[in-house]
Amino acid sequence: MPTYDALKQLDPDIYAAVTGEMQRQIEGVELIPSENYISKAVMETMGSVFNNKYSEGYPGRRYYGGQTYADRVESIAIERAMRLFNAGHANVQPHAGAPANVATYFALLEPGDTVLGMDLSHGGHLTHGHPVTYLTRIFHFVHYKMKDVQTGEIDYDQMREVARREKPRMILAGFSAYPRELDYASMKSIAEEVGAYAVADMAHIAGLIAGQAARNPFDDGFDVILSTTHKSLRGPRGGLILSREADLGKKIDKAVFPGFQGGPIMQMVAAKAVAFKEALQPEFKEYARQIVVNAQRLAAHFIDNGATLITGGTDNHLLLIDCVRSWGIGGREAEELFDRIGVTLNKNVIADDPRKPMDPSGIRLGTPAVTSRGMKEAEMERLADFMLAAVARRDDEAALNDLHQEVKAFCKQYPLPGVG
Repeated sequence: MPTYDALKQLDPDIYAAVTGEMQRQIEGVELIPSENYISKAVMETMGSVFNNKYSEGYPGRRYYGGQTYADRVESIAIERAMRLFNAGHANVQPHAGAPANVATYFALLEPGDTVLGMDLSHGGHLTHGHPVTYLTRIFHFVHYKMKDVQTGEIDYDQMREVARREKPRMILAGFSAYPRELDYASMKSIAEEVGAYAVADMAHIAGLIAGQAARNPFDDGFDVILSTTHKSLRGPRGGLILSREADLGKKIDKAVFPGFQGGPIMQMVAAKAVAFKEALQPEFKEYARQIVVNAQRLAAHFIDNGATLITGGTDNHLLLIDCVRSWGIGGREAEELFDRIGVTLNKNVIADDPRKPMDPSGIRLGTPAVTSRGMKEAEMERLADFMLAAVARRDDEAALNDLHQEVKAFCKQYPLPGVG
């Protein structure tokens, strides 16, 4: 386990926060579907001397000298990303998922162009055109929704009608809170009909795609895939842009740098390369498969115990529970209740939610992190039982304290990756 001796001596306040967070993660259950645990190798790379190096530009075309090893690690990261996702081009420099999305808009669109993406309350993302973002001052966003919230079915005929009417320059497939798989072939067909780019934001399911537990949009002819490198991919926090064709990738390269951001964070680029190597190993496929199996068992156990799940289950790593219909409490109250017993998840809006975003009707939870700790189907039922017991005893402080101790004891059986 890391000791952080130098930090402890220099800055006891930050040392206390770092070690406190480490203890929280060791003793608690992480069910936020966008969070995961990195390996010790990835963590070591993130803290490497590459932090000290400026590397504006791309391998072989830098603005500063001393790039021998920076070029090497970025070239390795690019090659591994392309191999992992069967891409014709990869840009590994985006600092995060949102900058990757924005740079892609700038590469492929002109101000005023239309983007057709998923509505936020039906599972989309802020960068897919929510009015609170500055992107909506530059581009025109229209949205599609689920036709049937009970199953998650999307009306692709209606999507085609909207596309014919609005003439989008980009059709965006992707989500942050949608438990089903999208029909990429239908979306690509619609994009071809109206002359739009077909772009997939796979930030949440990149690990599932890399591990062949979810469909790769490139197999259905998509032009671009956007992603983060953490979440289910289990790498450092950062962004990634993949193109099916190299010529399109050149446009994206210019949009990333110098068009949108400065130099890459080289220690993160190196750590991405390490994570991509891990994801190329045969055991990663089993990990990705187990994520889905665990999510489906967790969903089934909640349903068997009377909970209402948006879309009635899951095909991927996450599930949404309507807390109001299930337990008569709001999402914020549920988040705080589960946090009280050491189970971390997040409040989340549900489709056309009548409640406000900071106190919505639902919660979002997922299985990438607990799967990284080695938990399987039986443990998913145990986790659900902890949560259901907390709901049943939510007014009993002593009972909640006892549950918290049970959760701590349970977690001790599953070592935290990256800190051993």
